[in-house]
Amino acid sequence: MTTDRPTLFLIPVELSDTPPADVLPARNFEVLRGVKHFIVENVRSARRFLRRCDKQIDIDSLTFFTLDEHTQSADIDAMLRPMEEGHDMGVISEAGCPAIADPGADAVALAQRRGYNVSPLVGPSSILLSLMASGFNGQSFAFNGYLPIAPAERMARLKELYRRAMREDQSQIFIETPYRNSRLIADIVNALPADALLCVAADITGPSQTIRTMPVAKWKGAELAKTPTIFLIYHP
Repeated sequence: MTTDRPTLFLIPVELSDTPPADVLPARNFEVLRGVKHFIVENVRSARRFLRRCDKQIDIDSLTFFTLDEHTQSADIDAMLRPMEEGHDMGVISEAGCPAIADPGADAVALAQRRGYNVSPLVGPSSILLSLMASGFNGQSFAFNGYLPIAPAERMARLKELYRRAMREDQSQIFIETPYRNSRLIADIVNALPADALLCVAADITGPSQTIRTMPVAKWKGAELAKTPTIFLIYHP
């Protein structure tokens, strides 16, 4: 694909062990077959994703640029060189939607500054899917990424988020590294009032998907599997 104004396609990836066709529309596969240059968070997983989408794609003919948390901002400029030559490019995250809690946002910002087309494709977002299923306020919400690891800082942050939930009637959303899921549950139980509401959404769209909203008191002692999980808190 080449045009006078090339396009940077933002290509979502499945959230779990799910066939791509179950969560991605046909348009995405059409785009993937035409794009030859990709900015990815991890080359190996991006190649696997492309094979899952279409085994006929010649992976070895494609160009991959790695953009992760270690990439220097000065290096992103060179990644968009194919667009200078008129070629479309794609951004592929590790899971979910590119540029949302994802380093791909830096490539999008540069493409916007240069006046290229930017086209987000439809796909699963754990933030929106968990909010949809939580029963919490979907008109005012905030995604807060990862909470601090240090215990005192984490407890203070949880209390701050709950105050905001009450003050602004706003759903508060955050994530954690899977192996710390159970520890986070314990911290939430200790930090928040017993009647505060907590939604835990695990393995969204996957075979073991579980999305449950209960008062914090009912989560006491809960042990979570080490699967990708998103957490939401709200006032009753």
